[in-house]
Amino acid sequence: MDNHDLRRAVALVGLANLAYFFVEFAMARHIGSVSLFADSVDFLEDAAVNLLIFVALAWSARRRAHVGRVLAMLILVPGIATAWTAWQKFAAPVAPEPMLMSATGFGALAVNVSCALLLARYRDRSGSLTRAAFLSARNDAVANLAVMAAAAVTLAWRSGWPDLVVGVAIAIMNADAASKVWRAAGREEQAARA
Repeated sequence: MDNHDLRRAVALVGLANLAYFFVEFAMARHIGSVSLFADSVDFLEDAAVNLLIFVALAWSARRRAHVGRVLAMLILVPGIATAWTAWQKFAAPVAPEPMLMSATGFGALAVNVSCALLLARYRDRSGSLTRAAFLSARNDAVANLAVMAAAAVTLAWRSGWPDLVVGVAIAIMNADAASKVWRAAGREEQAARA
């Protein structure tokens, strides 16, 4: 496997994430879903991460480590946006339309599982960069399952709370991924100095 294959994989993943961002963001706004909003912003972040990785793979280990730090901070962006959206909905959590929420979550799951499978064989190459891409895709697939579960609960119990809880959980999961990428970038910086 050469860098060309890896660059092509992250470019495809970046474009897939960008395309589904528009789908999920539009649906989140349409039905007022915090969890879909959180996940859509995450798709945009993943597109940026993968396109940055595409460019950075041609750089030195030290420069890639710096980009890894930037990527760790980028992974936090969806969490901050979700916290703000959740705060606005906290006082009066309105239930989103569960069937549309579930269908959108399923589409997101299909995109993220495809991306995770594409990136799985590269996850230990190029340090924090490919680790960030793989962790994002993997975490997003888990988040999509949670969105679909929240939709099922909302179908049975018309409340906005399942959606709100899942949206906050997605933000927490992104914070954990950001921490892992930050630590991996730190290890790369140390190795580059040695």
